[in-house]
Amino acid sequence: MNTLRFLFSLALSGLLLTLFACASAPDSRQTTQTAATTAEPPREPPSLLGEVTREQIENAEPEWVRGEVEAEIDAEAARELANVAPGAEVRVYLGTWCVDSRRELARLWRALDETGGMVPFEIEYLAVDRAANRPPELEQEVGLRYVPTLIVSRDGEEVGRIVELSPNGIERDLLGLLTGELSGTVSAREDLGGAGEPAEGGESNS
Repeated sequence: MNTLRFLFSLALSGLLLTLFACASAPDSRQTTQTAATTAEPPREPPSLLGEVTREQIENAEPEWVRGEVEAEIDAEAARELANVAPGAEVRVYLGTWCVDSRRELARLWRALDETGGMVPFEIEYLAVDRAANRPPELEQEVGLRYVPTLIVSRDGEEVGRIVELSPNGIERDLLGLLTGELSGTVSAREDLGGAGEPAEGGESNS
């Protein structure tokens, strides 16, 4: 009888130790799987930063060229870009890593090609990093929150800007800002106020 009790106690102790070990030790497969699903893939750095040209962007990002070929534009509005009053400046903030920049700029370049490349306003391109890596003055001084952002100025004063997604087509909305028919922020983003404001005496083309 004593021998049976001893064997029973020994078996029970072994069982408890086994249960305790299974509950305490992490499942290595589960840990590996969790780490794999929560870790973000590394982001590639932007191919270009700072003041750039269209040619530099096209050479660094060939898919933008394909976007130009595929872009559908309002050809009449595009040709009117060549007839606006001279002297305006268009500053374009973009990200070579950004699909919105690729879509909007590809359409803009297709529109500019429709004019024969001759327009009476200056265009400057500035490639920026992702928001977390940008200099704070870009938001504080320029008000840059999203890319692409196209800022139209005359005589050193901002007329308006197109932010991220042009609601009426970038060639139409840029034409509206250059002619004075539109002003303020033009964007399809609801948190930014919509399609801009018609200038005094003009009508919105939204």
